[in-house]
Amino acid sequence: MPASLASASITPRIAAPGALRVPGERNILLLQGLMGPLFRRVGQALRREGYGVYKVNFNGGDRLFWRMPNGIDYRGTLEDWPGELARLIERHRITDVMLFGDCRAMHLGAIALCRDLHIPVHVFEEGYIRPDWVTLELGGVNGHSSLPRDPVWYRAEAATLPPVPVHYQVPSSFRRRALEAIAYNFADVFSRWRYPHWQTHRPWHPLVEGMGWIRRLRRRKEAADRSTALIESLQTRQNPYFLFPLQLDSDAQIRLHSNFAGIADALRMVIRSFAAHAPAPLRLLIKEHPLDNGVRDWRNETNALAGLYGVTDRIDYLESGDMVPVAQRANGMVTINSTSGTLALMQNVPVIALGHAVYDMEDITFQGRLDDFWRDPGKPDPETWAAFRRVLIDRCLIPGGFFSEEALQQVTDGVIARLAGAKPQSAIAVRDLTIR
Repeated sequence: MPASLASASITPRIAAPGALRVPGERNILLLQGLMGPLFRRVGQALRREGYGVYKVNFNGGDRLFWRMPNGIDYRGTLEDWPGELARLIERHRITDVMLFGDCRAMHLGAIALCRDLHIPVHVFEEGYIRPDWVTLELGGVNGHSSLPRDPVWYRAEAATLPPVPVHYQVPSSFRRRALEAIAYNFADVFSRWRYPHWQTHRPWHPLVEGMGWIRRLRRRKEAADRSTALIESLQTRQNPYFLFPLQLDSDAQIRLHSNFAGIADALRMVIRSFAAHAPAPLRLLIKEHPLDNGVRDWRNETNALAGLYGVTDRIDYLESGDMVPVAQRANGMVTINSTSGTLALMQNVPVIALGHAVYDMEDITFQGRLDDFWRDPGKPDPETWAAFRRVLIDRCLIPGGFFSEEALQQVTDGVIARLAGAKPQSAIAVRDLTIR
């Protein structure tokens, strides 16, 4: 059933948007979450608070990490999904929908239907601001965000808000992230018979991605040793450098909210521009994404492009390590639309965004061409950045993370506070807890 027909024939009994409702009158439908237990933890917290909770599983990975009542296996096609979703909304009197990532095919259809039915959609994503924040925004994120791109509006809005609460680090484990991804992908592959029409939004077969995670786990020690040596070298020689943190090749923010088909295209363009326009002795430091699955060897691809454009001796590749001190010392950061850009802006480091980023606006990011950025990047306006950050935290962010129990607890507390209409509390004081 097309979405338009579904929305015309179903009239869910829900409150008007923004109406105050107690938990017992609200039924939350969770769609697809992050690979791992995020939505299970959120579902458990919601049930404890008295919400009705339902979860749609689109594949065996979703089912593996749910393992709670009211799990609903969707085994149909993409074309039939809006009609089935409309029926689920009516049957279970759904008042809110939650999902992770607003660009997945099933989620695009769900958001369109919910918009017609005036059902709020709460969208999770990696935090707009790093570290230790999670995005939870109504309607859409990043390129789909309803936030304005007007620096004057942010300065006026921030003036009405109290100061940001003290915020502390939460622990995060790469090993946990990798193992959860491996388990999710293998559960997906070995249950395809049950979900015959499932098509992943990710560009690789799950077994290929699973093997990539295994390869990264095996090579972590070697990569860490190279990274430590490179960071020490950067500190010793003290050459000026620009930082280009890579994003995930599967990220819809690249494929839908930029002009690049993938990271390879962006990598080629940035290195070519650097070679032609960056003055010596300026260097370019390319940082691998900490959650890259290892399917493509970006280190080798970077070295090949550096050789092609004649800048092998001016480009460095950093595989792991804390990006905060690396960003602090950078002369500027090139990004597509990564949240790493906000990390640099917090250090007063100039940033250029090559895609559609929620923070890409006058007085915050460089508004000219990349070719000119290397020579004269300017500086962000501290007042505008502070105002933007304050509004973003108030409207779109909750403390926490995804890859430790403490971090997930912060997220679930923030979800409950956000749904209740209260501001989530700052993360508890957790220092030096990054799990290796």
